[in-house]
Amino acid sequence: MEIILKQDVINLGYKDDIVTVKNGYANNYLLPQGMAIIATPANKKMHAETLRQRAFKEEKLRKDAETLKAALDGKNVRLTTKVGENGQLFGAINNIQIADALKEQYNYDVDRKKIVVDGAKIKEIGNYTATVNVYRDIKAELNLEVVAE
Repeated sequence: MEIILKQDVINLGYKDDIVTVKNGYANNYLLPQGMAIIATPANKKMHAETLRQRAFKEEKLRKDAETLKAALDGKNVRLTTKVGENGQLFGAINNIQIADALKEQYNYDVDRKKIVVDGAKIKEIGNYTATVNVYRDIKAELNLEVVAE
């Protein structure tokens, strides 16, 4: 079944993509959740018109994303936290703390949901890398330095 996505769906596609999925997935999950609509000829025409109108906005978003990527790439973000005797952290460093540190140190406001840490969780002091999904296929790499208070 061909559908038009109304929002980004992980491992399927981005908003306004036309994708083919199995009937059960579309009928039982995507359509009832409001994540997609069926790609009928009338919906495809409306979709094409919407994309034409949105092309200008898309170019501006992509240009802003490229600027943010250039600014974020290779930045060193220093995170200070409480540490036990053997270098283990009390708790773990998460995306919220990384986003707050970016805002505090460089004044970049990045959505915490767009930050992915290599190795899932940070539980020890040391150096790590994180990826910021700035826009669709535009990603920036950050260097994280976790140190004791």
